[in-house]
Amino acid sequence: MGARLRDMIRAIRACKTAAEERSVVKKECAALRTAFNENDQDFRHRNLAKLMFINMLGYPTHFGQMECLKLIASPGFPEKRIGYLGLMLLLDERQEVLMLVTNSLKNDLNHSNQFIIGIALCSLGNICSAEMARDLASEVEKLLQSNNAYIRKKAALCSVRIVRKVPDIAENLLKPATGLLSDKNHGVLISGIKLCTELCRASTVALDHFRKQTAMLVRILKSMITSGYAPEYDVGGIMDPFLQIKILRLLRLLGHGDADSSDAMSDILAQVATNTESNKNAGNAILYECVQTIMDIEAIGGLRVLAINILGRFLSNKDNNIRYVALNMLMRAVAVDTQAVQRHRATILECVKDADISIRQRALELVYVLVNENNVKTLTKELLDYLKSSDSDFKADLTKKICSIVDKFSPNKLWYIDQMIKVMSEAGKYVTDEVTHALVVVISNALDLQGYTVRSLYRSFQHWDGQESLAQATVWCVGEYGEMLVNHTGELETEEPVTVTESDTVDLVERVLKDLRVSPETRAGAVTALLKLSSRFPSCTEHIKGLILQNKGNSVLELQQRSIEFGSILEKHQNLKEGLVDRMPVLDEGIYNAKRYNRTGSDVKIAPSPQQATSNLPNGSEKPVTSGLADLLDLSIDDSAPQSHTSAGDFLQDLLGIGPISSAEALPSSVQNSVSGADVLLDLLSLGTVASTSSSSASTSVAPSNPLTQVSPPSADPLPHVGSINGPDLLSQEPGPSATSLLPVQPVNGALNAGSPSTAPASTIDLLNDFGMGVPAAGVAPAFPSIIAFQSKALKLSFDFSKSPEKPSTTLIKATFINLSSTQYTHFIFQAAVPKFMQLHLDPASSSLLPANGGGVISQSISIDNSMHGQKNLVMRLRIGYKVNGQDVLEQGQVNNFPAGL
Repeated sequence: MGARLRDMIRAIRACKTAAEERSVVKKECAALRTAFNENDQDFRHRNLAKLMFINMLGYPTHFGQMECLKLIASPGFPEKRIGYLGLMLLLDERQEVLMLVTNSLKNDLNHSNQFIIGIALCSLGNICSAEMARDLASEVEKLLQSNNAYIRKKAALCSVRIVRKVPDIAENLLKPATGLLSDKNHGVLISGIKLCTELCRASTVALDHFRKQTAMLVRILKSMITSGYAPEYDVGGIMDPFLQIKILRLLRLLGHGDADSSDAMSDILAQVATNTESNKNAGNAILYECVQTIMDIEAIGGLRVLAINILGRFLSNKDNNIRYVALNMLMRAVAVDTQAVQRHRATILECVKDADISIRQRALELVYVLVNENNVKTLTKELLDYLKSSDSDFKADLTKKICSIVDKFSPNKLWYIDQMIKVMSEAGKYVTDEVTHALVVVISNALDLQGYTVRSLYRSFQHWDGQESLAQATVWCVGEYGEMLVNHTGELETEEPVTVTESDTVDLVERVLKDLRVSPETRAGAVTALLKLSSRFPSCTEHIKGLILQNKGNSVLELQQRSIEFGSILEKHQNLKEGLVDRMPVLDEGIYNAKRYNRTGSDVKIAPSPQQATSNLPNGSEKPVTSGLADLLDLSIDDSAPQSHTSAGDFLQDLLGIGPISSAEALPSSVQNSVSGADVLLDLLSLGTVASTSSSSASTSVAPSNPLTQVSPPSADPLPHVGSINGPDLLSQEPGPSATSLLPVQPVNGALNAGSPSTAPASTIDLLNDFGMGVPAAGVAPAFPSIIAFQSKALKLSFDFSKSPEKPSTTLIKATFINLSSTQYTHFIFQAAVPKFMQLHLDPASSSLLPANGGGVISQSISIDNSMHGQKNLVMRLRIGYKVNGQDVLEQGQVNNFPAGL
């Protein structure tokens, strides 16, 4: 027989260890199995109660499932009650045993005892499967029309489960569900409204049916608002708030997307919004549901304003939950009526300063959505004021939002620069590198504000406390525009005057260089800024040289390498320094913004044909993307930037210990000024070169018969030109245009042998990297075989290749398209994509019409610059579009069979 239920509970609670508890439970389970096997009917209900308690503790009780069915089949109510309770706790709709109880449920649904019908409906509404719902739906439908309010309420709740399991039978329940809406019993009414709501979600037919009942729902809601005090339904002085909320939710569903139903319920919604008291939680719940309903239906503007004003009152409530749900609703309301939400801007800003972190974050997101060109200055000022006193946990999110607001809505560059400097001063360690890079690009393009910017940064830096981004921006600007700081260049009328000496400027950079709180990248930027200042401030050259050489033994390899290289330039190659440390050309703002906002993480970037589109750049220029610039920001610069030719002394002989290069005497006079020891040294150091622009064409027109005048290809992984580098990423390995146009020549290691200068050396010596890179013989353009890049049943594409000896990394491709079908192609468009380490340029196609049967061809020129030439082969994806008899056709493919060496 075992112990009684209360004795078992006491024994389990008295256990001090889990093992002791398991022992007690194991003993009781064994006793229960014995009782079940013996078919002990007298204590079956008690045994099942004990089994349910064991199940609540988490132990397996599957061996007692059949006992539930036996108790359900018993005639008495006490046994059925325990049986149905066990059925709901020990079984679920996935159990196959559940199918055995269908017949018992059907019998109990037709029982004369209302309580037995009630527990059967309760069990069916909790665990019924789709099969059981189909079998018993007709029985439940009959009970919806019962004379007993208790049974109607239970049947309505059970029908909700049936509709969810079998939506197909929703239309069968429309008539009885509609009848429940006229019931006087609030329990039946609230259950009926819940059933109607579920029917509307399950069937569009039901939705259209109940839209015709909108007037009835409005009358019910109106009677509840205007009725007097009813103690049985009163909650906090409000008449049955639960029923009111259910009605409002159903009205929201009926009014969504339906103007007629929305008009019918507008007046009652206005009454609920104005007459409901908000000093009690029940009233706030009704008002919140009313606001949601107004926002979802096709309401008039005045009603929406009323709803948003209610949310504004919620923001002043002391309850954090009410303020949070109000902010959530206002986020949705902004898309509907921004102007109405703007009226509560001051209250929303106060929520940004709330003590609750959840409310602060939600309010900040709402403020961000509210910002526009008209209020950006006001909101930014408020957020910056709060940034000074905000918690450190919240500063990161707040800083990110402020930077995004300033970047998106700034009215002019002066305001943008001022706000960014303020953000960096207050929360510099939370400003991301991308924001710092964007500021540098703006400063580079704001030619008339560069002097003002460097002075503003200098003033802000006087209170510097280790802010990384402020240090980066200040060091970069001082390195580029340090003379403007000293000479008061470009002072504005509203600007506060400041007196700075050359020594003060160097001391500022020294402070960053010696501060261990900043990253090695920022300190490396400071070293480069010092090198630039040595050219701008000759009187401080010795002091600068000492600061640079202090890092010769630094444990950070980047700092050590820069100190040694820059120290060598200052000590031995003063004539080379002026060209290297020249000011950076203006960074192309359009290209940077395109890279910044279109960064999708893809390995390829599409280059559309010029027939389709051109890039309208914000700085007013319109041109294709140029090659990348190896600088702090990994940006591209304007390829029309002025380039200067510098000549250096004969320092190559001192470096290599050799005499003058006699072969240079054979150079034409127009070239001797450009081809000098400086150019040879830069080639030896793999400092990289760029193709000369049209302004320097004379220096490249060299007779190919002289080997020293032939252009040598740059190193596959060259170091960037020092004059075009600043900031943390000083030695980025991406080649690009520099501030100095240098003519590369053949490496001179062949000159060490008194041999013929016509012999091309096999490789160059990289003095900094200790590695050599093979260089092909100059002046010889290798021939490459043509390939079939793409062929289908309808189209054939072939590629012919050519290369210039001066640019081995650049491949010129002539694409030829042939129509293999018997139908002419129109609106012909060709697109291509290459990996990120390549630059692709497409010239316009020769025609947009491709004749049938190969009767004509379309040709198009393609240029690919492979920055990893010699390391990675070319690869290309193709997309060809055209029209055949007015129908669009799109063909795609990938070219992997490029000849080796491209």
